[in-house]
Amino acid sequence: MTQANDHDTMESVVTLLSDLIAIDSSNPDLVPGSPGETEIADYVSRWLDRRGFDIHRLETRPGRPSIVAIARGTGGGRSLMLNGHLDTVALNGYEGDPLLPVVKDGNIYGRGAFDMKSGLAAMMVAAATVANDSHRGDIILALVADEEYASAGTKEVLRQFSADAAIVSEPSYLEVTIAHKGFVWFEVTVEGKASHGSRPDLGVDAIAKTGRFLVGLDRLSKQLAAGYGHPMLGNGSIHASLISGGEELSSYPARCTVSLERRTVPGETPETAEAELRTILAEVAEEDPDFSYGLRRVQSGNTFETQLDQPIVQATLNAAERVLGRSASLRGEPFWTDCALLSERGIPCLLFGVDGGGAHAPTEWASLDSLWDVTRILTETVRDFCR
Repeated sequence: MTQANDHDTMESVVTLLSDLIAIDSSNPDLVPGSPGETEIADYVSRWLDRRGFDIHRLETRPGRPSIVAIARGTGGGRSLMLNGHLDTVALNGYEGDPLLPVVKDGNIYGRGAFDMKSGLAAMMVAAATVANDSHRGDIILALVADEEYASAGTKEVLRQFSADAAIVSEPSYLEVTIAHKGFVWFEVTVEGKASHGSRPDLGVDAIAKTGRFLVGLDRLSKQLAAGYGHPMLGNGSIHASLISGGEELSSYPARCTVSLERRTVPGETPETAEAELRTILAEVAEEDPDFSYGLRRVQSGNTFETQLDQPIVQATLNAAERVLGRSASLRGEPFWTDCALLSERGIPCLLFGVDGGGAHAPTEWASLDSLWDVTRILTETVRDFCR
């Protein structure tokens, strides 16, 4: 691109990002009454339709649309999906006006600036730029709902669309993310027997019984910290997140419930994590015949890992080196992303996005230099992979 075209493209991506920040797309599953993705889905649909993309609106759940926009190739090339989420976390608690994009000191501020409307703007401009050229493979934009809660948008997209590879443009500080942890949520319920506090002969204290399980849980936590470590992600972990039990001070509690989170690394699965807990519970039950329990797996997300020799990884690394003038770093993330869903469907993928900070925080920003770099790197990656 010429210097004039570079300037025009930079203005285009900053303008687009500003428009996206100004739209309230906070997730109603996080804060009831929030508007969700309808308005921002309408906006990106119009923007991409004007640039010749075929627009598909997926809305199994009314008011929670995802948009798939496709620039068809001439044939015989590889298809690439660029994935990004339309929703943000809540606006309340943000310092200042969360819907007013502010450019200051080389950054752009506003709710979603970092997580992840910067990625949306970069991938939309990159795809539109390459769509104007000759390309053999299809360029697919998946602009999805609900990533911040249950990833329903990407799940809905993958029921109808696929690609030869994918890039999720979540923020990654201009580093190429090729692995992340998974998670499993469990609920352990320990049963006691209610009675008046004056009748210990009739009551069984479910909270006290739960303490024996928590001792075993602490032991497991230490074992995980000292055990197998993934080269990028480190060790798996487990912690008790919530606990509830009892009715009143003068009664023996009939039930105590503990909610747990297990963070997993490649090689660990929801099934292996459940087996760990069942071992602890069985050991307590063997020692204490009055120990009665139930274990329920609530929700899980698998780990993600891709190999360096995947063509999409090499295409992204090569583009990054050309744009940045240096080799891009590789990273693993401790949190879960939609990369896991894409990988489960057999789509090689990675995560790559801007520098900045403040995700889910009172102040959120993205670096404009990194926004420009990500836009250029995505443009070159799409062009190389799809032609």
